[in-house]
Amino acid sequence: MIWWEWFRHSLGKRWFLWTLFVVNFLGTIYGFVWYGNQLAETPAFLTPFVPDSPTGSGLFALVLLTYLLGRHIPVLEALAGITNFKYGVWAVCIILAGWMMGNEVRWTDIMLIVSHAGMAVESVLYARFYKLSLLPVGIAALWTLNNDFLDYVMNIHPWLPSVLDPYEGIVGLFTVLLSLISISVIWFVNSKYTTNKV
Repeated sequence: MIWWEWFRHSLGKRWFLWTLFVVNFLGTIYGFVWYGNQLAETPAFLTPFVPDSPTGSGLFALVLLTYLLGRHIPVLEALAGITNFKYGVWAVCIILAGWMMGNEVRWTDIMLIVSHAGMAVESVLYARFYKLSLLPVGIAALWTLNNDFLDYVMNIHPWLPSVLDPYEGIVGLFTVLLSLISISVIWFVNSKYTTNKV
């Protein structure tokens, strides 16, 4: 379709990269503010592992900036691609699960669903531009799975809707599974559709 071809070619245009960079940068700032109360209650040495979604979108914003500068940093691309996809999908699923368990539908939930779905989609759309190999993907996989360990063993995972608190163990298993899926998705899309042109 003509519109899809236009959109696909726009992904590498500077105006499009700048637009996405600004959106992700502002979203990252909002995300850190969103985590403010939880960060205040977390021991300082664990705080880098608490703000999952804004870390993913912030890393992706850095990837976009490197493209604007004509650079590729494979470890950054792997970290950003995997975590931005994972936490985008995770947030959407958790909000929907909360609704299914009886949570009230709020406008902030809808905003979060749209923005986090966008995180997942952009990670996949740009996966073909990443310069990945086993080493950067392995490093990103270790970081992602270690974050899951800290989240659900050290209990620093994002605060869940209260209706899901009794199912924290199930959420933890889902999160680990989602990490493995995210690693596989980014690796598959990059391997199958890779292109050197940004």
